[in-house]
Amino acid sequence: MVKFARHAVVFSFIALLPMASVMAANQSNKHSSKKHAAHGKTHVASQKKIIIHTASGKLVKRTVMLHGKRKVITERIAAVREMPEKPSIGDSVGLKYTQDPLELKSNVAYVVDQDSSKVLFEKNSDVSLPIASITKLMTSLVVVEAHQDMEELIEVTNDDIDKEKNTSSRLKIGAKLSRSDMLHIALMSSENRAASALGRNYPGGLSAFVTAMNAKAKQLGMSDTHYVDSSGLSSQNRASARDLVKLVNAAYQHPVIRQYSTDSKYVVSPGGKLLEYGTSNKLVINPAWEIGLQKTGYISEAGRCLVMQAIIEGRNIVMVFLDSKGKYSRLADADRMKKWLETFKPHV
Repeated sequence: MVKFARHAVVFSFIALLPMASVMAANQSNKHSSKKHAAHGKTHVASQKKIIIHTASGKLVKRTVMLHGKRKVITERIAAVREMPEKPSIGDSVGLKYTQDPLELKSNVAYVVDQDSSKVLFEKNSDVSLPIASITKLMTSLVVVEAHQDMEELIEVTNDDIDKEKNTSSRLKIGAKLSRSDMLHIALMSSENRAASALGRNYPGGLSAFVTAMNAKAKQLGMSDTHYVDSSGLSSQNRASARDLVKLVNAAYQHPVIRQYSTDSKYVVSPGGKLLEYGTSNKLVINPAWEIGLQKTGYISEAGRCLVMQAIIEGRNIVMVFLDSKGKYSRLADADRMKKWLETFKPHV
Protein backbone atom coordinates (compact mmCIF):
# COMPACT_ATOMS: atom_id res chain seq x y z
CA MET A 1 0.00 0.00 0.00
CA VAL A 2 1.15 3.47 -0.82
CA LYS A 3 -0.21 6.24 1.41
CA PHE A 4 0.40 9.97 1.42
CA ALA A 5 -0.43 12.61 4.05
CA ARG A 6 -1.71 16.12 3.39
CA HIS A 7 0.44 19.15 4.07
CA ALA A 8 -0.27 22.82 3.55
CA VAL A 9 1.87 25.24 1.60
CA VAL A 10 0.94 28.80 0.77
CA PHE A 11 1.63 30.07 -2.70
CA SER A 12 1.29 33.55 -4.19
CA PHE A 13 0.35 33.93 -7.78
CA ILE A 14 0.91 36.95 -9.99
CA ALA A 15 -1.08 36.94 -13.17
CA LEU A 16 0.68 38.45 -16.11
CA LEU A 17 -1.49 39.51 -18.95
CA PRO A 18 0.15 39.44 -22.33
CA MET A 19 0.55 42.85 -23.94
CA ALA A 20 -1.17 43.32 -27.23
CA SER A 21 1.17 42.84 -30.14
CA VAL A 22 0.84 44.09 -33.66
CA MET A 23 2.04 42.21 -36.68
CA ALA A 24 1.88 43.78 -40.09
CA ALA A 25 2.29 41.94 -43.31
CA ASN A 26 4.89 43.96 -45.26
CA GLN A 27 4.64 42.00 -48.39
CA SER A 28 3.74 44.37 -51.23
CA ASN A 29 1.79 43.21 -54.19
CA LYS A 30 3.23 44.65 -57.36
CA HIS A 31 0.87 42.83 -59.65
CA SER A 32 -2.27 44.50 -60.86
CA SER A 33 -5.55 43.03 -59.76
CA LYS A 34 -7.83 41.56 -62.32
CA LYS A 35 -11.35 40.32 -62.28
CA HIS A 36 -11.52 36.74 -63.48
CA ALA A 37 -14.74 35.20 -64.66
CA ALA A 38 -15.15 31.47 -64.84
CA HIS A 39 -18.42 29.60 -65.04
CA GLY A 40 -20.28 32.75 -64.10
CA LYS A 41 -18.42 33.26 -60.77
CA THR A 42 -16.32 36.27 -59.79
CA HIS A 43 -12.95 35.55 -58.16
CA VAL A 44 -11.68 37.81 -55.37
CA ALA A 45 -7.96 38.62 -55.50
CA SER A 46 -6.44 39.28 -52.09
CA GLN A 47 -3.93 42.15 -52.12
CA LYS A 48 -2.81 42.71 -48.53
CA LYS A 49 -3.48 41.29 -45.10
CA ILE A 50 -2.81 42.98 -41.77
CA ILE A 51 -3.19 40.99 -38.54
CA ILE A 52 -3.45 42.88 -35.28
CA HIS A 53 -3.18 40.79 -32.12
CA THR A 54 -5.11 42.16 -29.16
CA ALA A 55 -6.06 40.85 -25.75
CA SER A 56 -9.53 40.03 -27.04
CA GLY A 57 -8.36 38.21 -30.14
CA LYS A 58 -7.14 38.91 -33.66
CA LEU A 59 -8.30 41.74 -35.90
CA VAL A 60 -7.71 40.76 -39.51
CA LYS A 61 -7.87 43.43 -42.24
CA ARG A 62 -7.68 42.33 -45.86
CA THR A 63 -7.55 44.53 -48.93
CA VAL A 64 -9.15 42.78 -51.88
CA MET A 65 -10.26 43.53 -55.41
CA LEU A 66 -13.95 42.85 -55.76
CA HIS A 67 -15.72 43.55 -59.04
CA GLY A 68 -12.77 45.71 -60.09
CA LYS A 69 -12.85 47.85 -56.95
CA ARG A 70 -10.50 47.85 -53.98
CA LYS A 71 -12.27 46.84 -50.74
CA VAL A 72 -11.09 46.54 -47.13
CA ILE A 73 -12.62 43.63 -45.25
CA THR A 74 -12.29 43.54 -41.45
CA GLU A 75 -12.81 40.33 -39.51
CA ARG A 76 -12.46 39.83 -35.77
CA ILE A 77 -11.40 36.40 -34.57
CA ALA A 78 -12.05 35.99 -30.88
CA ALA A 79 -9.25 34.69 -28.72
CA VAL A 80 -9.74 31.15 -27.52
CA ARG A 81 -8.91 31.10 -23.85
CA GLU A 82 -8.86 28.13 -21.55
CA MET A 83 -10.51 29.53 -18.45
CA PRO A 84 -9.01 28.22 -15.22
CA GLU A 85 -11.34 25.94 -13.32
CA LYS A 86 -12.79 27.30 -10.12
CA PRO A 87 -11.18 26.08 -6.91
CA SER A 88 -12.83 22.88 -5.75
CA ILE A 89 -13.79 21.95 -2.20
CA GLY A 90 -10.72 19.73 -2.13
CA ASP A 91 -8.50 22.64 -3.12
CA SER A 92 -10.01 24.86 -0.44
CA VAL A 93 -9.08 22.41 2.32
CA GLY A 94 -5.53 21.99 1.04
CA LEU A 95 -5.68 18.61 -0.70
CA LYS A 96 -3.95 20.02 -3.77
CA TYR A 97 -0.69 20.20 -1.81
CA THR A 98 -0.57 16.44 -1.26
CA GLN A 99 2.31 14.93 -3.22
CA ASP A 100 2.51 11.43 -4.67
CA PRO A 101 5.19 9.62 -6.71
CA LEU A 102 2.95 9.28 -9.78
CA GLU A 103 2.33 13.05 -9.86
CA LEU A 104 -1.40 12.49 -10.23
CA LYS A 105 -3.61 15.46 -11.07
CA SER A 106 -6.34 14.08 -8.83
CA ASN A 107 -6.51 15.31 -5.25
CA VAL A 108 -7.86 11.91 -4.24
CA ALA A 109 -6.86 8.46 -5.49
CA TYR A 110 -7.77 5.05 -4.13
CA VAL A 111 -6.96 1.74 -5.82
CA VAL A 112 -8.05 -1.62 -4.44
CA ASP A 113 -7.76 -5.26 -5.49
CA GLN A 114 -11.44 -6.13 -5.86
CA ASP A 115 -11.08 -9.79 -4.88
CA SER A 116 -8.85 -9.45 -1.83
CA SER A 117 -9.84 -5.88 -0.78
CA LYS A 118 -6.11 -5.14 -0.51
CA VAL A 119 -5.37 -1.43 -0.82
CA LEU A 120 -2.76 -0.88 -3.53
CA PHE A 121 -2.60 2.92 -3.64
CA GLU A 122 -4.06 5.55 -1.35
CA LYS A 123 -4.16 9.33 -1.39
CA ASN A 124 -6.62 11.31 0.75
CA SER A 125 -9.06 8.40 0.55
CA ASP A 126 -10.92 9.18 3.79
CA VAL A 127 -11.98 12.74 2.92
CA SER A 128 -15.69 13.19 2.11
CA LEU A 129 -15.99 15.39 -0.99
CA PRO A 130 -18.60 16.33 -3.61
CA ILE A 131 -18.85 13.48 -6.14
CA ALA A 132 -20.93 15.08 -8.93
CA SER A 133 -22.37 12.51 -11.36
CA ILE A 134 -20.71 9.58 -9.62
CA THR A 135 -24.01 9.94 -7.74
CA LYS A 136 -25.75 8.30 -10.71
CA LEU A 137 -24.12 4.99 -9.80
CA MET A 138 -26.17 4.95 -6.59
CA THR A 139 -29.19 6.14 -8.59
CA SER A 140 -28.83 3.13 -10.87
CA LEU A 141 -28.43 0.77 -7.91
CA VAL A 142 -31.65 1.99 -6.29
CA VAL A 143 -33.57 1.81 -9.58
CA VAL A 144 -32.43 -1.72 -10.39
CA GLU A 145 -33.01 -3.08 -6.91
CA ALA A 146 -36.51 -1.54 -6.74
CA HIS A 147 -37.57 -3.97 -9.49
CA GLN A 148 -39.75 -1.39 -11.24
CA ASP A 149 -41.01 -2.04 -14.76
CA MET A 150 -38.01 -1.21 -16.97
CA GLU A 151 -40.21 -0.84 -20.05
CA GLU A 152 -42.54 1.73 -18.47
CA LEU A 153 -42.43 5.06 -20.31
CA ILE A 154 -41.19 8.00 -18.25
CA GLU A 155 -41.79 11.60 -19.32
CA VAL A 156 -39.38 14.50 -18.85
CA THR A 157 -41.15 17.42 -17.14
CA ASN A 158 -40.30 20.92 -15.95
CA ASP A 159 -39.32 19.37 -12.62
CA ASP A 160 -36.31 17.83 -14.37
CA ILE A 161 -34.87 21.17 -15.48
CA ASP A 162 -31.56 21.82 -13.76
CA LYS A 163 -31.98 24.88 -11.56
CA GLU A 164 -28.79 24.12 -9.62
CA LYS A 165 -26.15 24.52 -12.35
CA ASN A 166 -28.36 25.54 -15.29
CA THR A 167 -26.95 22.77 -17.45
CA SER A 168 -28.51 21.90 -20.78
CA SER A 169 -29.95 18.59 -21.91
CA ARG A 170 -30.79 16.94 -25.21
CA LEU A 171 -34.01 15.60 -23.68
CA LYS A 172 -36.71 18.19 -24.23
CA ILE A 173 -39.66 18.74 -21.92
CA GLY A 174 -42.30 16.18 -22.90
CA ALA A 175 -39.76 13.62 -24.13
CA LYS A 176 -40.69 10.05 -23.25
CA LEU A 177 -38.35 7.09 -22.84
CA SER A 178 -38.54 3.75 -21.13
CA ARG A 179 -37.07 3.48 -17.66
CA SER A 180 -34.42 1.22 -19.19
CA ASP A 181 -33.40 3.86 -21.76
CA MET A 182 -33.34 6.58 -19.10
CA LEU A 183 -31.03 4.44 -17.00
CA HIS A 184 -28.86 3.65 -20.02
CA ILE A 185 -28.10 7.26 -20.98
CA ALA A 186 -27.83 8.38 -17.36
CA LEU A 187 -25.03 5.87 -16.78
CA MET A 188 -23.31 6.01 -20.16
CA SER A 189 -23.62 9.73 -20.98
CA SER A 190 -24.43 11.18 -17.56
CA GLU A 191 -27.75 12.57 -18.83
CA ASN A 192 -29.02 14.71 -15.93
CA ARG A 193 -32.69 14.94 -16.89
CA ALA A 194 -32.80 11.18 -17.27
CA ALA A 195 -31.41 10.73 -13.75
CA SER A 196 -33.88 13.28 -12.40
CA ALA A 197 -36.82 11.55 -14.11
CA LEU A 198 -35.75 8.20 -12.68
CA GLY A 199 -35.80 9.64 -9.17
CA ARG A 200 -39.17 11.36 -9.63
CA ASN A 201 -40.80 8.17 -10.88
CA TYR A 202 -39.86 6.16 -7.82
CA PRO A 203 -42.72 5.22 -5.46
CA GLY A 204 -43.18 8.25 -3.24
CA GLY A 205 -41.37 10.59 -5.62
CA LEU A 206 -37.92 12.13 -5.50
CA SER A 207 -37.80 12.64 -1.74
CA ALA A 208 -38.50 8.94 -1.19
CA PHE A 209 -35.87 8.09 -3.80
CA VAL A 210 -33.21 10.17 -2.03
CA THR A 211 -34.16 8.52 1.25
CA ALA A 212 -33.65 5.13 -0.42
CA MET A 213 -30.25 6.27 -1.73
CA ASN A 214 -29.07 7.22 1.75
CA ALA A 215 -30.52 4.02 3.23
CA LYS A 216 -28.61 1.95 0.67
CA ALA A 217 -25.41 3.85 1.46
CA LYS A 218 -25.87 3.07 5.16
CA GLN A 219 -26.52 -0.59 4.35
CA LEU A 220 -23.26 -0.74 2.38
CA GLY A 221 -21.30 0.83 5.24
CA MET A 222 -20.71 4.11 3.39
CA SER A 223 -20.36 6.17 6.54
CA ASP A 224 -18.92 9.27 4.83
CA THR A 225 -21.68 9.50 2.21
CA HIS A 226 -24.76 11.68 1.85
CA TYR A 227 -27.15 12.29 -1.08
CA VAL A 228 -29.67 15.06 -1.76
CA ASP A 229 -30.56 14.40 -5.41
CA SER A 230 -30.43 11.66 -8.05
CA SER A 231 -28.24 13.49 -10.59
CA GLY A 232 -25.25 14.74 -8.58
CA LEU A 233 -25.64 18.37 -9.62
CA SER A 234 -25.73 19.44 -5.98
CA SER A 235 -22.38 19.75 -4.21
CA GLN A 236 -24.11 18.31 -1.15
CA ASN A 237 -23.86 14.84 -2.70
CA ARG A 238 -20.67 13.70 -0.98
CA ALA A 239 -18.64 10.57 -0.36
CA SER A 240 -15.12 9.45 0.40
CA ALA A 241 -13.08 7.34 -2.01
CA ARG A 242 -13.24 4.46 0.47
CA ASP A 243 -17.04 4.61 0.35
CA LEU A 244 -17.10 4.72 -3.44
CA VAL A 245 -15.20 1.43 -3.68
CA LYS A 246 -18.07 -0.12 -1.71
CA LEU A 247 -20.56 1.44 -4.12
CA VAL A 248 -18.65 0.17 -7.18
CA ASN A 249 -18.54 -3.34 -5.72
CA ALA A 250 -22.31 -3.32 -5.05
CA ALA A 251 -23.20 -1.93 -8.49
CA TYR A 252 -20.87 -4.42 -10.16
CA GLN A 253 -23.15 -7.24 -9.02
CA HIS A 254 -25.79 -6.11 -11.53
CA PRO A 255 -25.04 -7.00 -15.19
CA VAL A 256 -27.34 -4.24 -16.49
CA ILE A 257 -25.30 -1.56 -14.69
CA ARG A 258 -22.07 -3.02 -16.01
CA GLN A 259 -23.44 -3.10 -19.56
CA TYR A 260 -25.02 0.35 -19.62
CA SER A 261 -22.08 2.12 -17.99
CA THR A 262 -19.56 0.66 -20.45
CA ASP A 263 -21.49 1.06 -23.71
CA SER A 264 -19.83 3.46 -26.14
CA LYS A 265 -22.92 4.58 -28.09
CA TYR A 266 -26.68 4.25 -27.75
CA VAL A 267 -29.63 5.56 -29.76
CA VAL A 268 -32.93 6.55 -28.15
CA SER A 269 -36.25 7.71 -29.58
CA PRO A 270 -37.79 10.27 -27.20
CA GLY A 271 -40.36 11.39 -29.78
CA GLY A 272 -39.42 13.13 -32.98
CA LYS A 273 -35.91 12.55 -34.28
CA LEU A 274 -33.61 9.85 -32.95
CA LEU A 275 -30.87 10.87 -30.54
CA GLU A 276 -27.47 9.17 -30.44
CA TYR A 277 -25.59 9.37 -27.17
CA GLY A 278 -21.91 8.61 -26.60
CA THR A 279 -19.90 7.56 -23.60
CA SER A 280 -18.53 10.16 -21.20
CA ASN A 281 -15.42 8.01 -20.69
CA LYS A 282 -13.26 7.44 -23.78
CA LEU A 283 -11.25 4.73 -22.02
CA VAL A 284 -14.09 2.26 -22.64
CA ILE A 285 -13.29 2.29 -26.37
CA ASN A 286 -9.53 2.07 -25.79
CA PRO A 287 -8.37 -1.47 -26.67
CA ALA A 288 -5.67 -1.25 -24.02
CA TRP A 289 -8.35 -1.24 -21.33
CA GLU A 290 -10.76 -3.97 -20.17
CA ILE A 291 -13.35 -2.05 -18.18
CA GLY A 292 -16.22 -3.78 -16.42
CA LEU A 293 -17.94 -0.71 -14.92
CA GLN A 294 -17.31 3.02 -14.93
CA LYS A 295 -18.80 6.41 -14.12
CA THR A 296 -17.54 9.94 -14.59
CA GLY A 297 -18.60 13.17 -12.92
CA TYR A 298 -17.94 16.89 -12.88
CA ILE A 299 -19.13 20.02 -11.17
CA SER A 300 -16.81 22.85 -10.17
CA GLU A 301 -17.00 21.99 -6.46
CA ALA A 302 -16.05 18.36 -7.14
CA GLY A 303 -13.50 18.72 -9.93
CA ARG A 304 -13.21 15.88 -12.47
CA CYS A 305 -14.13 12.51 -10.99
CA LEU A 306 -13.88 8.91 -12.18
CA VAL A 307 -14.61 5.48 -10.75
CA MET A 308 -13.86 2.25 -12.62
CA GLN A 309 -13.61 -1.49 -12.32
CA ALA A 310 -11.03 -2.90 -14.72
CA ILE A 311 -8.93 -6.00 -15.28
CA ILE A 312 -5.21 -5.18 -15.11
CA GLU A 313 -2.55 -7.88 -15.30
CA GLY A 314 -5.27 -10.47 -14.77
CA ARG A 315 -6.47 -8.80 -11.56
CA ASN A 316 -9.83 -7.20 -10.86
CA ILE A 317 -9.04 -3.64 -9.84
CA VAL A 318 -11.27 -0.84 -8.56
CA MET A 319 -10.00 2.71 -9.10
CA VAL A 320 -11.34 5.96 -7.68
CA PHE A 321 -10.07 9.38 -8.74
CA LEU A 322 -11.70 12.49 -7.29
CA ASP A 323 -11.14 16.20 -7.74
CA SER A 324 -8.85 16.09 -10.76
CA LYS A 325 -7.91 19.25 -12.64
CA GLY A 326 -8.10 19.47 -16.42
CA LYS A 327 -10.62 17.95 -18.83
CA TYR A 328 -8.59 14.80 -19.55
CA SER A 329 -6.54 14.57 -16.37
CA ARG A 330 -8.63 11.88 -14.67
CA LEU A 331 -8.19 9.61 -17.71
CA ALA A 332 -4.46 10.35 -17.73
CA ASP A 333 -4.30 9.50 -14.03
CA ALA A 334 -6.01 6.19 -14.74
CA ASP A 335 -3.42 5.46 -17.44
CA ARG A 336 -0.58 6.32 -15.05
CA MET A 337 -2.04 4.03 -12.42
CA LYS A 338 -2.50 1.19 -14.91
CA LYS A 339 1.14 1.44 -16.04
CA TRP A 340 2.29 1.57 -12.41
CA LEU A 341 0.33 -1.58 -11.58
CA GLU A 342 1.68 -3.35 -14.68
CA THR A 343 5.26 -2.33 -13.92
CA PHE A 344 5.55 -2.82 -10.17
CA LYS A 345 2.83 -5.45 -9.65
CA PRO A 346 2.15 -4.63 -5.99
CA HIS A 347 1.39 -7.75 -3.96
CA VAL A 348 -2.15 -8.79 -3.12
